[in-house]
Amino acid sequence: MEHNKFFNFEYQASSENYDEFVSSDNIVRAHYDPLSAQFAQYKTEHYQKFNEEAKLVFFNEGITFAVYSDNPLGSEKIFPFDFIPRIIPANEWNSIEKGIVQRNRAINEFLKDLYHGKKILKDGIVPKELIYSSANMLSVMEGFDPIGGIYNHISGTDIIRHSDGEYYVLEDNVRCPSGVSYVLANRNTLKKTLPKLFSKCQPQPIINYPEKLLEMLQSVSPGNSHPNCVVLSPGMYNSAYFEHSFLAQSMGVELVEGRDLFVKNDVVYMKTIHGSQRVHVIYRRIDDPFLDPLLFNPDSVLGTPGLMSAYLAGNVTLVNAPGTGVADDKAVYAYMPEIIKYYVGEEQILKNVPTYRCGEDDDLKYVLENIEKLVVKPVDESGGYGISIGNTLSKEQIKEVQLQIQQNRRKYIAQPIMSLSVHPTYIEGEDTIDARHIDLRTFCLLGKSTEYVLPGGLTRVALKKGNLIVNSSQGGGSKDTWVI
Repeated sequence: MEHNKFFNFEYQASSENYDEFVSSDNIVRAHYDPLSAQFAQYKTEHYQKFNEEAKLVFFNEGITFAVYSDNPLGSEKIFPFDFIPRIIPANEWNSIEKGIVQRNRAINEFLKDLYHGKKILKDGIVPKELIYSSANMLSVMEGFDPIGGIYNHISGTDIIRHSDGEYYVLEDNVRCPSGVSYVLANRNTLKKTLPKLFSKCQPQPIINYPEKLLEMLQSVSPGNSHPNCVVLSPGMYNSAYFEHSFLAQSMGVELVEGRDLFVKNDVVYMKTIHGSQRVHVIYRRIDDPFLDPLLFNPDSVLGTPGLMSAYLAGNVTLVNAPGTGVADDKAVYAYMPEIIKYYVGEEQILKNVPTYRCGEDDDLKYVLENIEKLVVKPVDESGGYGISIGNTLSKEQIKEVQLQIQQNRRKYIAQPIMSLSVHPTYIEGEDTIDARHIDLRTFCLLGKSTEYVLPGGLTRVALKKGNLIVNSSQGGGSKDTWVI
């Protein structure tokens, strides 16, 4: 099919980036043929209608996120959604899936080692000072064995496709990775908006994710055949509150806040109108410092006093385990090829992006001299905050970034500016289709005897032309992701 028939708009392949939809000679890629044929039947007014219908579904179902830059309490916004799905063929997905499982198995073994024998540090594979300087390395976890030996029960692995056509892991998220509710909401919305597409393309189903999540939570219960699982949320002002409530409802478990729980004799209970009920597994969406005011931040009102005492006594499971953040530090990320080789005995399936650690003298020198060619990132931030893209900075801004790095070298890493692949995207207000940069957040579950990778994941799209930051907090949206 010729490219200019698609969407009834001119759509030209990108000359600088890998285009997911068309090849460099402007021919639609084979796995997009059924989708292309269907969309070729629509006119401009159809796209306007699809966009409005999708927004209405999101509005009616309360599919929102909060942005704190506008309002300290967070302003609720409809999550931007593009109705043109991203498609991943089965052969590519099989490789991605294997790479995700390999990576997260290695991360789990890495965490287990760090909190026990520390063999990888003794063998000099990962520098000791890198680990011990991490704020996320928790001494309280030393020697503790979580149920099933699982630390990163839920992992979000961010993947991009570079201009060379290869997939690269951009970063690992093994603390409280968010976004899976939007994967499910996107699929539900597109089914309502464009039902004919599904019979033509038949993407792999994702509806069973809440069932798989609950199965994983139950598998790591401390010795109870009918465990009581809950989702622990910071509350309605959290940016991901929609997700917390969505997952709790989808699994059929209670959504609680720290004040809804109490600890007695190192056992966690939930307050209900029928009296107290014991809690066995807590899927927590609260960061480590706020979990337990008796052990961490004494001013926290988000957690539950005594929660860590109950956890360390083996009477409740926290998902993910406290202290996992030491493994998704962006400076530790640079050692993932060695970590995978060390624990799994294999070469990495998914490539790393080359990474410069500003804590090391040679790397620092290179970064300071080449900022205009690099992306500088803080090692412990998320949501796209704190990132500096060198080729967008003025001379004054480059000097400011250089000064920030020198003031706290451990806090920063730098990577080459990667050319994220692009995908056809409906541009609201212009009523046209244009290429926009995308990435992919995948979701992996590790349980006592289960491994599951959600087919596809969350394709995030930078809605501003040329923008490389896809996070919703930075003006990005998302697409439904099909594995066929």
